[in-house]
Amino acid sequence: MKYIFKNRPVFTFLFITFALSSIFYFLIIRTGKLESGLSLYVTALMWCPAISAIITLKILGRKISGLGWKWGKTKYQLWSYLVPLGYIFIGYMIIWLMGWGGFYNKVFVNEIAASFGFESLPNWMVILFFVILNGIFGMAGSAANALGEEIGWRGYLVPELFSRFSYTKTSLITGIIWAVWHFPILLFADYNSGTPAWFGLSCFSVLVICVSFIATWFRCKSNSLWTGLIIHSSHNLFIQGIFTPLTQKTDNSKYFIGEFGIVLPIVAFFFALYFWRRRSELNKMSVDVAN
Repeated sequence: MKYIFKNRPVFTFLFITFALSSIFYFLIIRTGKLESGLSLYVTALMWCPAISAIITLKILGRKISGLGWKWGKTKYQLWSYLVPLGYIFIGYMIIWLMGWGGFYNKVFVNEIAASFGFESLPNWMVILFFVILNGIFGMAGSAANALGEEIGWRGYLVPELFSRFSYTKTSLITGIIWAVWHFPILLFADYNSGTPAWFGLSCFSVLVICVSFIATWFRCKSNSLWTGLIIHSSHNLFIQGIFTPLTQKTDNSKYFIGEFGIVLPIVAFFFALYFWRRRSELNKMSVDVAN
């Protein structure tokens, strides 16, 4: 058994990841809510890939220092923050202009104003303050959970696959695994928008695979897992913490907004296509694999 694990580094990582994750799938699905266990179940679930990567490296006799901890060039970190903001902003502009959701949710903005003590300020100032403050300091909270996934997905899995496959196959395989890993809580808990399961699952999967193409490009170009962390954190923050709450829902909004709507996957596809067309810039020799 140990021989099988040591000679199949990707299988070993995935086996341990899903084995550990199954514990928290069960606990979340048992209540049907992501907030169950004071949201600690979700935090633990998101750290399963990181724990799995560390255990896998131990089994393989490799060093944890090879997971891509170097910062790399700052320009890649900056773009890692801006690219998700770009496709999310464009996506929500389309949603608002087409009337699939309205700008802005007055109830939410009033709650924000009361929370900050800005009831006397115009709503546009409250929104601007909220977006800027949350967009900067909200990254810390978003990154705390995303780091657990990124140590596994972009720290370990992407370099391991890229050493064997092309950029396209690496991005596609990682994206499919990343999407499937979310399926249990999407199908059997409340991590969805209330659309038919096939619709939400399809939109979510396409979006995650597109983001995988973007994150893989930055990971391989920068040789740093921090780009993946920033992309993941920025993606989650701007969708879940800013643009979706600011959107006034209509009867059909759930089919268009957020990670389970159809707009963001389409926009993200064109961003992914842009980075796919730049795949020739990536050099396998410049990407460290944990040894």
